[in-house]
Order: sequence, then C-alpha cells, then structure tokens
Amino acid sequence: MRNTLLTLGLFIATAASAAEFSTPFGHGMVLQRDREVPVWGKAAPGETVVVTFAGQEKRAVVDQHGRWKVSLSPMAACKQGRELKVSSADGKISQVLDDVVVGEVWLVSGQSNCEMPLASKNAHFSDRHGALVAQMTHQPNIRFAQGSTLRWSTKPRTELRKRAEWKKFLPENLGADSKSFSAMAVYFALDLYAALDIPIGLIGVYWGATAIEPWIPHDAFIGLSGFEWCRDWKYIAEKDWKDAPNKRHFRYPNSQPSALWNDMLEPWCPMAARGVIWYQGCSNSHGNGKDDNDDYRRLMHALYDSWSRHFANPELKFYFVQLAPYAKWWDIQMAQERFAAEEPNAGMVVSCDLGNLHDIHPNDKLPIGKRLAAMALSRDYGFSDIVGDSPKVRSCRAEGDVAVLSFDKAKRWSLYNSNWSVDVPFELKGDDGAWKQARLLNENNGHTNTVPWETKGNIAGAELRLKADGVLRPIGVRHLYLKPWHGVLYADSGLPLGPFECAVSNAVNYGIIPNNKNDVSVKSHITGEK
Repeated sequence: MRNTLLTLGLFIATAASAAEFSTPFGHGMVLQRDREVPVWGKAAPGETVVVTFAGQEKRAVVDQHGRWKVSLSPMAACKQGRELKVSSADGKISQVLDDVVVGEVWLVSGQSNCEMPLASKNAHFSDRHGALVAQMTHQPNIRFAQGSTLRWSTKPRTELRKRAEWKKFLPENLGADSKSFSAMAVYFALDLYAALDIPIGLIGVYWGATAIEPWIPHDAFIGLSGFEWCRDWKYIAEKDWKDAPNKRHFRYPNSQPSALWNDMLEPWCPMAARGVIWYQGCSNSHGNGKDDNDDYRRLMHALYDSWSRHFANPELKFYFVQLAPYAKWWDIQMAQERFAAEEPNAGMVVSCDLGNLHDIHPNDKLPIGKRLAAMALSRDYGFSDIVGDSPKVRSCRAEGDVAVLSFDKAKRWSLYNSNWSVDVPFELKGDDGAWKQARLLNENNGHTNTVPWETKGNIAGAELRLKADGVLRPIGVRHLYLKPWHGVLYADSGLPLGPFECAVSNAVNYGIIPNNKNDVSVKSHITGEK
C-alpha cells in the first residue's frame, strides 16, 4: 500500500510539472501575423518553460500560480503548418500542437443574428444559401474555433471549459450535420481569403437573445457613471431567476453583467487578433422608435475600450452590423451610428435593405459578410479601390421648399423598389415641427408613381433633392424612421444609405440631432464637433 501511494504521489508530481498550452491553443490553429503573439499556459511554479515555433525559441519562468506567458516575435503569413511546442528547460517536450499556420485572426461575437449558422436543420435559423455553400467550400487555410459554451460565470475563468478545436472550412465542418459556424463570418472569411490568399482564423463566441452588458468585463463598469448597478451587481442563480425581484431589463440569467465575458471570452485573452466583427443590439432596444438610448452608445464604448485593453491591442478593429429592419429599433440604430462616428477603430455595416418584418433573423447573411469584408479590406489591407463604408451625410441645405443633401462615399445613386415605384423612405420636418412624407425630385421628374419599365432607378446627380407637400421651409430630414424601415437607395459602391436624422444647415443648428443636447460626448459625424 505504501509503495502504491508513493508511486501515485510521484505520478501526480510529474503531471503537475508538465508544461502545457492554455486551452485556446489547439492543433490546426491560426496565429496572427505581423504583430507579437502572446502564448501562455500552465506548469509547475518556478519551472522554466521553452516555447518554440517557426525557428523562434522563447523562455519564461512559471509564476507562483502555475502560469507562464511568452510572446513570439512578429511573423509573416505562412500556409505551411508547423509545430508549436512547449518544453521544460531540460529539453523534455511537454506538448506539441501540429499544423499551426500564420495569417489573420478575427473574433466573431454578438447575439442570434451573429450566431445564425451557415447551415442547420432549422430552415428559420440558417443561411438561405448555406447548404449549397457548405458542400462547395474546400478551403483548409480558413479555420475556425467554436468558443460558444452557452454557459455563464459569476467570475472570470482562466481556462475554457474544454480545449479549443480548430476546424477547417470543409463540407464536413460547415454542413447541417455539424455544428457549422456563423454564416456572416463564413462569408466574411471567404472574401478575405480570396483577396489576401493567406490563412484566416475565426473565433466564434456568441449567444442569441443576449444584451450587451454580459459581454463587458467587470472592470469596464468601474467609474462608468450611471452603471454603478452593473459594477455592484449581485448574481442571481438560474434556479432563482424566475422569481427574482430585481432583474432590470434582462430577460434571461445569461444576460447579467459580465456573465458571458467571464465564461467565454476572458480565457481567450490576450490572444493576438486583427479585430472583431460584432452583431448585437435588439436585446437592448427600448422599442419605442425614439432616439432615447444613449446608454447603448456608452456601453459600446465600454465594450470596445475594455476588449482592446484585455486583448492588449489598442488598435483592435471593431466592425459591427447596424440592426436590420424588423421593429422600432431607431434608438439602437442612432446609438450605433454615433459610436461608429466617435471610435476611430470602429466601423458600421448598414443592413437596412436586408431585413424581414416577419422574422427577426433575416436569412441572407451573404451581403452582411461581404460588407464586413469590404470594410476590412479597404481599411486594413490596403485595397484603396474598394469603398467599404456606406454613404454618410456631408451637408444638408434648404433651397426654398426643397432639402438638398450631399454625401461622402457617394458619387451617384440608384434606387430599387421591388414594385417599380420611385417612393423613398424620407421625411421632411417643417417649421411647425410636423414630419411629412417626402419624395425624391431627381428621379423620374419627381413623380410619386410610375409604371413598370418606365424607370431604370437611376438618379440624376450626386445630391438628393427632397420635397414634401405641406412643408414650405424644411428644417430637418429623416430617413428610414417609419415602418417598414426598408432601404431602397444605393451609392455607386453598391452599399445602401442607412437610417439617419439631421437638421437643415441654414434653418437650425446643424448636425445629427442628439438624444441629449447637453451631453458633450455626443459628437456629430457630419461636423466632427462636440
């Protein structure tokens, strides 16, 4: 018995001293090119570990908590799979990860419209082209890791619940019989790979019906005025959730502050990545059609600032999707617009033409992925011939009873209505404060009705000229405020004009009309002023 216990003790001691990589690191993973790459793991305290990859050798002493970390020097992209090893100082190899490549890494996160898989056995929750795309896709240099545990935690975890499995873009991994992957991210990655011809790595961490608060680390709420309740939140167990008295606006226990960051994101930090693609917002909407949700803009800043800090990347890109038509989401759409204007590393993809009034999950994610890819290619990868941003209002002036708008990112326009009409979702505000439906003067001579085949949808000039019956002196312009909130105008880039509200410059103070005119943090994306 004594010998058995001694042998067991020696085995445990040996196992404890064996170095290993942290759980985000797995066979076939993608490491970020052109920047230092943190690599970390566990071993016995005080031990020296050696990490080798692609001719590099890095050493670290394990701290008192049994954790170690090294940083690989910046590397060029490489499709050749190589071994990532961690050894003890005496040269004994503890763990080897095979087929590790170097390229571009992006985190994919948000709620259900991000989560919607390329293919599934649920026709109402999969991409309409997904089954076909899955069986036609053989791109082993695009790889993904599913990080969605669909679990939440009250405290930050140091490790994932299970080691990440990095899978390749192959039919058996993308089809309906597998767990597939975020449809918008699949299309995003396919376009990036087609343009860059280097490995692409995706990390998927998403969960439907979640608010933004659970995705934000606890430290981001410290000092954030008005969100002391998030900082001081007392977690409610799932078994107690139904009868709990103070659940704020959260529908489910997984939306409690920081709960999803703690479980699903903290263990990935500080993984080197180019950026994030994000699709979330409807669970935070007031749903009243008013521009009264500036808290969401502030929460987006808190999320971005904390993520860039935890991922040790002050240049972390953050490209997100504005909510598509389904409900009165004007409050979130305007908050998203302001955040994108204020954060230089953020960009907003407009999806106003892709909604479905009968389904909160529009099933055409191909345009979303392409627009995200266009934004990344134009902003981050040197494709100056690609316009990746939807048009934004540059100026708005009155010429008598006509409002004239000019735009950045638009040299010419086209209009597409499925019923061949030339109706546009604009309103003009008169000096009596009333909003009236507007018509576009520089298409089909301003007629509001037309016969099929009589219009090509071409708009004369780069400006949009609007007039509304009963408005003699326009002082404001609003786009896509009224149901069905569906966009029909496209710039020459092929990108749609999204929802906005602005004042007419020679009528009232100019700029996007803020929720709180005394809030100096609200900055017009037109004037650039606070």
